[in-house]
Amino acid sequence: VQLVESGGGSVQAGGSLRLSCIASAGTFRSIGVGWFRQAPGKDLEFVAGVSWTGVSIVYADSVKRRFTLSIDNGRSTVYLEMNSLKIEERAKYYCAGALTGVWPARTRCEYQYWGLGNQVTVSS
Repeated sequence: VQLVESGGGSVQAGGSLRLSCIASAGTFRSIGVGWFRQAPGKDLEFVAGVSWTGVSIVYADSVKRRFTLSIDNGRSTVYLEMNSLKIEERAKYYCAGALTGVWPARTRCEYQYWGLGNQVTVSS
C-alpha cells in the first residue's frame, strides 16, 4: 500500500491550495483515507477524513466550511481543497489510510499507512 501526496506549496494568508493523495491499489478497499498535519513544534493534528465509499466525510472543527475533501474512486485519489488558509496552518500535510477499524477515524493510531507528507506554507 502506498500513498503519495502532491499539491503543496506556498500561498499568502487567505489563499487556496489543493492537495492530492494518490493511493495504490487496495488502499481504497479500506475503511477510509484521512489527512493530518503537523506544524513545527506541534503534535500531529487530524484535518479531515473520508470513508472509502465517499459517503461519510468528517472535518476537524478548525477547518469546517473552509476545507473540502472529495474522493475519486476511479482514480484512487483523494483531494483536499483548502480555502482561506491561515498563517498558523503552515504545516506538513500527510495522507493516511485506515485499512481496519471503525469509521470515522480521527486519531493517528487508527491509520496504518502513511504518505511522506507535503509541505504547505502560508505567509502574511
